[in-house]
Amino acid sequence: MAGAHPGEDGRDVVVEADASAAYWQHRPDNTLPPPDMMGAYMRNRPVPDQRVAGRRAWIIGSGIAGLAAAFYLIRDGGLRGEDITILDALSVEGGSLDGAGTPEDGYIIRGGREMNWNYDNLWDMFQDVQALELPEGYSVLDEYRLVNDRDPNYSKARLMHRQGQIRDFTHFGLTKPQQWELIRLLLKRKEDLDDITIEQYFSTGFFETNFWFLWRSMFAFENWHSLLEMKLYMHRFLDAIDGLADMSALVFPKYNQYDSFVRPLVDHLQARGVTVRFGARADDLAMRVEGETRTVTGIHVRTDGRDEIIPVGDGDVVFALTGSMTEGTAYGDMDRAPLLERGRHDPGEDSDWTLWKNLAEKSPIFGKPEKFYGDTGKSMWESVTLTCQPSPLVERLKDLAVNDPYSGRTVTGGIITFTDSNWVLSVTCNRQPHFPGQPKDVLVLWAYALLMDRDGNHVGKPMPACTGREILSELCYHLGIADQLDAVAARTKVRLALMPYITAMFMPRAAGDRPHVVPKGCTNLGLMGQFVETSNDIVFTMDSSVRTARVAVYTLLGLAKQVPDISPVQYDIRNLIKAARALNNNEPFPGERLLHRLLGRTYYAHILPPLPDLEGPPHGSAQLELKHLLGSRRQALNAIGASFAQIRGYLRSPK
Repeated sequence: MAGAHPGEDGRDVVVEADASAAYWQHRPDNTLPPPDMMGAYMRNRPVPDQRVAGRRAWIIGSGIAGLAAAFYLIRDGGLRGEDITILDALSVEGGSLDGAGTPEDGYIIRGGREMNWNYDNLWDMFQDVQALELPEGYSVLDEYRLVNDRDPNYSKARLMHRQGQIRDFTHFGLTKPQQWELIRLLLKRKEDLDDITIEQYFSTGFFETNFWFLWRSMFAFENWHSLLEMKLYMHRFLDAIDGLADMSALVFPKYNQYDSFVRPLVDHLQARGVTVRFGARADDLAMRVEGETRTVTGIHVRTDGRDEIIPVGDGDVVFALTGSMTEGTAYGDMDRAPLLERGRHDPGEDSDWTLWKNLAEKSPIFGKPEKFYGDTGKSMWESVTLTCQPSPLVERLKDLAVNDPYSGRTVTGGIITFTDSNWVLSVTCNRQPHFPGQPKDVLVLWAYALLMDRDGNHVGKPMPACTGREILSELCYHLGIADQLDAVAARTKVRLALMPYITAMFMPRAAGDRPHVVPKGCTNLGLMGQFVETSNDIVFTMDSSVRTARVAVYTLLGLAKQVPDISPVQYDIRNLIKAARALNNNEPFPGERLLHRLLGRTYYAHILPPLPDLEGPPHGSAQLELKHLLGSRRQALNAIGASFAQIRGYLRSPK
């Protein structure tokens, strides 16, 4: 069983929970809570035993997954920080969680992080990490709650079109057949969706709905990406669907992702003796194979052009990142377009994909990395960081902002997406300052686009061929201020990041393409990040990275502790009902008025969203709906039978 190990009493200890795999019930031999429940009872700390003493840990990659592995090795595993070494090919921690620059040269961030309250693994870690700007004893989670509880997030200009007009985004714009397409997707089994793309499943009209523009721009999905991954996202964020349009379901950090998360976590680890070794690219692992077991005995590392093998001793553990979202990033600026150096179908040997490629050559248990890096045309998009002083762009931003951009409060509340942009261009201004020490008259904006092969509406060129000034021109065009470009450009610095693998983890995949966190037979190797298999979680989130590290640590150290499955909100009847209302364009869904009639005077009335005002008595509307739904008794039975037959047919069909 993946994510399990023998406990002290001989029974398997399940580390990676899977709430969708089996029925849970109270019984004498089950001491664990339901596998998707996260609460204070899960905060227990295992007592280290002889299996931990004297061990060393080697972690390849200092992104959030690598840092989380070090954190859990110390907090729950009982390892000493001095016995943990992190290897990284870069010269700074954080991996894809970056943020750097100055107001003189311009700031740069390759991406941002949208989060919600049920990132249980992330908050489990950061509730024990000291906040940098609060008194001793207050955590990063405390700081996060302080910021977001005082300043709730929402957007008043989520979708725009026609060179500066706000498009109505108060509903998803889904027809009844399109709503059924989404419901059928939720009902389908994961195992039936191998290698199916989103565009193979949905009807053509679906891709012009508000729902798809909101969904694709928020999560960075393309039409040709994995339908399975979209399904997993729908389950993961079912509780947030009614806040998808205005982004009221989201919470954001105070600063950029590097200063908000990486800096305090690195300080926490270094204070406990963890070593980070920079400029060291690990590209292969030496292994001892004995029957079905594999044990890492050495790490092949290249530093400053020199090759070495770091010996891995008996009892030591190794944690490695597979693949990289931001590998091979090409940079540009106001006057230079990015120059991509990675091959379209192979990243080459000097890349962060090399380790996974070499592992996959040893055994099929390590997956198929080529499924993810093999077509950069389908996994690439470009991001833009704008460092802005007062200009017509800032004045236009004020019209679209929830609060004054200089107030320190929520500005745009997330990305603004231009639905008639050939690039599917989006722009956002988060709380300012976005960097500690940022001058008061400077704003940092971030923009990105999804489609890299289409000519811009205004500049007439694909985005990767454009300089920063040309992209700024395209943005001004969609904001309706193209005639003021010169004034904007004189007060704006633009830095570009073209990332060939930024959505590689969304590429269509099948069972076995991604390795398990602890591949079958591996005695001391755990794999982490966005390209490993988990039971029900998604990719492209900080929480999923932390989850993989946590599963790896608990499994390899043999800890009697479980990593809970994703939050059980997808099973909550309240979330199911409000999601149904949201998918029905905020109108009562079929049967909802009848539910109000049945439950309106009961203890459970509060699970139902309020009904819109109606002409005539509510009970009359419920009776009409009941008559419409059921008709005569015979018609009712026929309707029920037909519905079950229809659902069975939907589940069996590929669409």
